[in-house]
Amino acid sequence: MTRALGLAAFLMVFASFAFGQGGSGTITGAITDPGGAVVSAATVEARNTATGVVFAVESSTTGNYTISQLPIGTYVVTVKVQGFKTYTHSNLAITATQVIREDIALQVGSAAETVTVTAEATLLKTETGDFTHNITVRQMNNLPLLGVGLAGNGPTAIRNPFNVVQSLPGSSGYNLPGYNVGTFNGQSSQATIRIEGQDATPKALAYESMAQPGVDAIEEVAFQTSNYAAEFGTAGSVLMNFTMKSGTNQYHGTGYDYFVNEFLNAGNPYTVNTSGKGKVRPAARRNDFGGTLGGPVYIPKIYDGHNKTFFFFNYEEYLETSLLTNTDTVPAPAYLKGDFSAISPNGTCSLCAGLGIQTTPLGGTQLDPLGRQIFANTIYDPASRAVATSGALAGQGYANPFPGNIIDPTRFDPTTKKFISLLDTLGVKAQNSNLTGNYLGVIPSQRYSVIPSFKIDHSISSKDKLSFYYQETNLENQVSVGAP
Repeated sequence: MTRALGLAAFLMVFASFAFGQGGSGTITGAITDPGGAVVSAATVEARNTATGVVFAVESSTTGNYTISQLPIGTYVVTVKVQGFKTYTHSNLAITATQVIREDIALQVGSAAETVTVTAEATLLKTETGDFTHNITVRQMNNLPLLGVGLAGNGPTAIRNPFNVVQSLPGSSGYNLPGYNVGTFNGQSSQATIRIEGQDATPKALAYESMAQPGVDAIEEVAFQTSNYAAEFGTAGSVLMNFTMKSGTNQYHGTGYDYFVNEFLNAGNPYTVNTSGKGKVRPAARRNDFGGTLGGPVYIPKIYDGHNKTFFFFNYEEYLETSLLTNTDTVPAPAYLKGDFSAISPNGTCSLCAGLGIQTTPLGGTQLDPLGRQIFANTIYDPASRAVATSGALAGQGYANPFPGNIIDPTRFDPTTKKFISLLDTLGVKAQNSNLTGNYLGVIPSQRYSVIPSFKIDHSISSKDKLSFYYQETNLENQVSVGAP
């Protein structure tokens, strides 16, 4: 009773997830007798050797059969018909989006007798006209295209599986990090991404990393570049069809850590570091780590998922600590004391020539209400504000300039005093004599990216299957320097 309730609850949860047109494979063909006549109603089974899951169909009245939605893997195809020997073809490998033609000629005899074929499937495509390149995760790892923390990996900096398009025939002008920049077979790139049959093409953002799966969760990628089947007709110049890993009857797990550290790098030639004992090695510290775990769903004394229910979990995280630099402006030492005499004819004007500050009166003959000339950068005392009572400008307001363009620090606003105190506490001081751009700020920043994913598969019967896949891409960057 407990097992039945558990299974029912499981099916209710996952029955709502519809299948998409994924990167699964297909076996098709015709069944005939020794005389070449077609054999109808023949039971054809394809059993996955890793999971034990069986996919079964019957041949039609014309002797034809098609087993579709086959997950990537190795299969044993079996045909049993009364009056004929059992036909078995082992070691039949299915790749993503592949359609294999398997015509079967039965031999007369007892079903207890078996005709076994071990030859691999032919590489010649006869059922479809599409042009597809299949890449496995092992090939990805062997190619020098999945660097850790590179600019071509997009904002996540995690290893980018889209980079392998650079190795495809007919690909040119691929501009990292945008997969939609370049050409395939002479067509401008309008790439479409499908993960487990679901459309994962970014619609609003330019970065493909918004849909980027973890590399170690990928079973295989089919890059289809022309002559798509009808179900793939929405693609432009390339369709990236990702098939994600599933669990098997055996528990398997991996752990990895890809890291970069300047200690492992060669020093810059003709340089000497501050200790005088070696060359300069610019700081470079990046870390991409994670792991996978997959197998049958097994709950002791409650549920045994061997040959029926499987899971696969992948976790990948990227960490990078870097120093961001940005030129900024802080108050000059004289300014902190209230001394602005160097920038105005009201003071010493020692910097006027170098800064191009006008030394003659502003406005020519224009005077203030008291008949005084007006000069550039003069700072007026707000406490001296008054209104002229006589003369041509009677009724207009005026103020007196601070003598020598110097403000007594005791007159500073309380907020200004606290701000100056904070700068002193932080040790933020002008690093040169410039009035602007006199401070090089260095801010530590940590980038955090994580791509967890989870997949579960369940076989209801030889004709009904359920599959669920979940993935999310998270990115946090504490501080970044952008364009002004």
